[in-house]
Amino acid sequence: MGQKTNPIGNRLGIIRGWDSNWFGGKDFGKKVAEDEKIRRYLKVRVDKGGINRIVIERTLKRITITIHTSRPGIIIGKGGQEVDKIREELKKLTNQDVQINIVEIRKPELCATIVGETIAKQMEARINYRKAIKMAIQATMRAGAEGIKVRVSGRLNGADMARSEEYKEGRSPLHTFRADVDYAIVEALTVYGKIGVKVWICRGEIFNKVDLFPTAPTKRDRRGGGDRRRGGGDRRNNRRKRK
Repeated sequence: MGQKTNPIGNRLGIIRGWDSNWFGGKDFGKKVAEDEKIRRYLKVRVDKGGINRIVIERTLKRITITIHTSRPGIIIGKGGQEVDKIREELKKLTNQDVQINIVEIRKPELCATIVGETIAKQMEARINYRKAIKMAIQATMRAGAEGIKVRVSGRLNGADMARSEEYKEGRSPLHTFRADVDYAIVEALTVYGKIGVKVWICRGEIFNKVDLFPTAPTKRDRRGGGDRRRGGGDRRNNRRKRK
């Protein structure tokens, strides 16, 4: 199960929320397509902005876009001019009022998308893929991650036959729902063709989330704890005290 399912989608509603928060109604399909169009546009428009996640929320007359980035200065621009340009372009794209919020990522080494893009850009610059991956793994582990796994697939080093190689360090539990596993897939466009880069980063375990699926109280919970034998012993002790 954990090997075949996207680790982010596998944990939705348990330790992670959705990236699109709105009620669709009859126009559900159009809104999903529009969200994808917005995300693709922002990724291309701010190519070097270090964007990790784009959260889209909708009301009747407004779209609120929250951009999680490691380089907020590039998106904001001098005096906020770049943000204003992006806002006006998105208004034309969606025909709705758009509000943009920017959240800075303090540790980009713990974001799978940013780590994958870093490896892919180094491979495009003809840096040895093993060196790029090992440098990324060391930086992620230094930043405080519990584990990282990187898998590259394609014509590595220009080989005639495509193959896959995997490098990992620490732990990356895919079946543990409380484990905060970030996942991303990035493509490197090399002269030999596309090389896929998959990154899994385990950032620890989350225990303090609200239980979304509470179970019904058992007989023992309703009784207030303790088993029958202990309860019987307590009753006998109470009788002796009364005598």
